[in-house]
Amino acid sequence: MPADPLSRVFSALADPTRRDIVARLAVGDATVNQLAEPYDVSLQAVSKHLRVLEDAGLVTRTRDAQRRPVHLEAEVFDLMTKWIERYRRQAEERYRRLDDLLRALPDDLDTHPPTHPGDPS
Repeated sequence: MPADPLSRVFSALADPTRRDIVARLAVGDATVNQLAEPYDVSLQAVSKHLRVLEDAGLVTRTRDAQRRPVHLEAEVFDLMTKWIERYRRQAEERYRRLDDLLRALPDDLDTHPPTHPGDPS
C-alpha cells in the first residue's frame, strides 16, 4: 500500500465495498458481524476490508465489554477535503480567467475564417 496518508486513504476508498462500509459507519459504529450482514462474503473478507480501512486511518476498533465496535475516524476526511478543495479552487480560477477573456472579446467578432482568392465559398 502507498506510504503517504492521502494515497492510503484514496487507495482504501477505491473499493466499492469499503466505500459502502464507510457510508454505513458514518451513520454509527457497528461490529464486524453487523457490517458483514448485507454482503455475501465471509467475516474474514469483511475483516480484511476493515484492516485496509484501519491502515488508511479511516476506522478504528475499540473494545466495549464483549463487543468490538468499528468507529469511523472523520478527521481523515479533512485531509481529503483539503486536497480536493485546493484543486477545485485552481480549476475555478482557471474558468474565471477564461470567462473574463471571453467577456473581453468584441461581440461582433467574425467567427468565419477568412477566405482567400480562388477559394470556393
